[in-house]
Amino acid sequence: MPHTVVFFHAHPDDEALLTSGTMATLSAQGHRVVLVVATAGEAGLAADELTADGHLGDRRRAELEASAAALGVHRLEVLGYADSGLAQAPTPTPPTGSPPRFVDVDVDVAAGRLGDLLVAENATVLTTYDANGGYGHPDHIAVHRVGAAAAASAGTPVLLEATVPRDRLLAATRAVNRLLPPSRRVDLEPWEHAYSSSADITHCIDVRGRATQRRASMRAHASQATADSGPRTLGIFTRIPPPIFGWVFGREWYRLAGPTTMKPLDGKRFTGLFDTL
Repeated sequence: MPHTVVFFHAHPDDEALLTSGTMATLSAQGHRVVLVVATAGEAGLAADELTADGHLGDRRRAELEASAAALGVHRLEVLGYADSGLAQAPTPTPPTGSPPRFVDVDVDVAAGRLGDLLVAENATVLTTYDANGGYGHPDHIAVHRVGAAAAASAGTPVLLEATVPRDRLLAATRAVNRLLPPSRRVDLEPWEHAYSSSADITHCIDVRGRATQRRASMRAHASQATADSGPRTLGIFTRIPPPIFGWVFGREWYRLAGPTTMKPLDGKRFTGLFDTL
């Protein structure tokens, strides 16, 4: 039976990194895929030549549309809130008459808008982020809060939080650090509390057959591939050779929100998105 799944993200490119394989898989299986993005990401990091004219948000909207097309998304909605920026360098309060920063919006107000969409779409599943907002971006934490309120008000049967197994991420990063000179090693302290423990993850989706769409989705967000300081994570990912790319990005993880009797995953067993129905 076809389902409608709504993916709620904070900025353009978040969908490419966390849920693009699941989205492409569901679309290919005949399910309806709806992508909702809270902001246009106009406060994102990008090269000066892309930000100087003040139209980074417009560029990122166009990139989002290209990504959605590559993934087979049936409906794309941008809520139009202002990008709040990173916690270390938040954007100033927008001028009077401008859209409010997403982090400043009343949760019930934003949840009402998303909830109306969930009801109109008769959504079976809503995906958001875990309580950490992944790596702690204020807009990601807001997605978690707004999404939970919207799913509750709309009566959406399944709420899943897109995440990454923190212990596996740390293990991989530590291995890379050992190969790097001390001056180039990554500070792992912020990642020790990011995303979710493997013990909390309930869904591991097999997306190995969607590597082409995942790569196309990432490449669509060209403004986020580099900055004046050099290549960014997204740009590095798209340069990974195809066979390795398919292996590295062959899984996507989710945590079922609320109390559950589902057993934690061992990191190897695949599950289906609708296993809880």
